Amino acid sequence: MTQQREKWDVLKILNWTKGYLAEKGVENPRLEAEWMLCEALSLDRVGLYLNFDKPLSDSELASYRNMVARRGKREPLQYILGSQEFMGLDFQVTPAVLIPRHDTEVLVSEAVKRSAGAGSILDIGTGSGCVAIALAKELPDVEVCSVDVSADALAVAMSNAEKNGVTVQFSQGSLFEPFAGRRFDMIVSNPPYIPASDIATLQQEVRGFEPLSALDGGADGLDFYRSIAAEASNHLTAGGWLLLEVGAGQAPEVLELLRAGGFSRECFSEKDPAGIDRVVGGRVP
Repeated sequence: MTQQREKWDVLKILNWTKGYLAEKGVENPRLEAEWMLCEALSLDRVGLYLNFDKPLSDSELASYRNMVARRGKREPLQYILGSQEFMGLDFQVTPAVLIPRHDTEVLVSEAVKRSAGAGSILDIGTGSGCVAIALAKELPDVEVCSVDVSADALAVAMSNAEKNGVTVQFSQGSLFEPFAGRRFDMIVSNPPYIPASDIATLQQEVRGFEPLSALDGGADGLDFYRSIAAEASNHLTAGGWLLLEVGAGQAPEVLELLRAGGFSRECFSEKDPAGIDRVVGGRVP
């Protein structure tokens, strides 16, 4: 976009942005251009289509240019717009938290399936709070607790709980640290699971902007699973469930860790929509 005072209407600037973002390697340049322009103009996409000949004001153009520049540097669109949908709910996201993925909805669905009789659930590594908040929404009579080591992430999660009208008990600490002597009917977690050596191969949007602490699972990606599987039975009631999201190809090893940790009953794995084993779980005797 030049600095000359030329007229930029909606259609003209969308076409320009599509080409610019495509050059920068953005996968869906036209669609993302539309989403950012919707934000700048406070319109939905239907409104955008009905206003193709609308000229942008100086302030609208400045706001849009800023967003496009950030996206051109491959900053995730969700951080630019400040939100992401998950399980039909709207979540605020900032660079303090991992952007919720729709793959993680499988973890919530499997937890809800196994929630009969549960009075309490613990979500480990809550990040944006998407899993805990979705569970609190689906299971309003269940006490949902969550923990994260990051104070900044917890601030985002608390804001999201308030925004979505649910009560979640948030604690700061590592894994089970704040819950000495406490037992739950179910524990769920989407822990960091990317092998450290693979981080450099991730999309620029991920490796350059999302929090490393929410991605790095150690040398083989399994560090957090080892810690959780070793301790979880001490924090579950009899017959309690442990459910974990896993990375592609990790399900067999994580299931072995669960069995070694005493989860000998009803172990399972469940696929995501892409056919990848995405959630594993087991039950204490």
